[in-house]
Amino acid sequence: MVACGSDQGRSVFVTAGVARLRQGLRKRENAGLGRKLPFLDGHWEGNLLLTGYTKQIFRPECNPQFQSLHCIARLNEDVSGALPYINAVLGGAQFLEDPPEVMFHHQGRIIKIGPREIALNALKDEQQADELLTWLMNEINQAWDKRASIEPSRQGQKRPVLIEVLKLLPKTNCRKCGLATCMVFAAQMVAGGRSVEQCPELSAQQQDALTAYVDGFKFD
Repeated sequence: MVACGSDQGRSVFVTAGVARLRQGLRKRENAGLGRKLPFLDGHWEGNLLLTGYTKQIFRPECNPQFQSLHCIARLNEDVSGALPYINAVLGGAQFLEDPPEVMFHHQGRIIKIGPREIALNALKDEQQADELLTWLMNEINQAWDKRASIEPSRQGQKRPVLIEVLKLLPKTNCRKCGLATCMVFAAQMVAGGRSVEQCPELSAQQQDALTAYVDGFKFD
């Protein structure tokens, strides 16, 4: 999924469930999103689909020198039925039917949820992996519990086309934005990591044109 090649370097296997998450993260807000986790603040009163997971933390074999970590969480239960609902709630960038899988872009990283697995990349440490997995576990359970009131979605959110964004940039590769090329800027903009205002070389007319193009899309 997110990983490339086999696992290499530091690997950590940890089993987590509701009890462990409640004990370790009771006072922590999930993933910096400002939302408390219902099943950590006492007990979960809804229909609990996912009870826990076993996670593995590692560096990708394709470049073990990377400082960021990857994480694969093997889920205790099959969450296939919840995927169209979690896709509707969180607005996945891509939804696959066979095998079922939903992919999200979140704060510069890729998150993939399959029937029995969650994959995360671009993690700074194990604590961040725990925060994101706790948030996702909560979102999956909430979406499943409230599925009667959610219109399921099997479509990915439309995103800007990279080449169309690039056409509207100055293409001077000035590096004033802190990136090496306008192509890199365009790629980050498509992923929701850059805004129109962060390109200092855009004229007022170019800003208007680029804003008009990207305003029709949803970003994380």
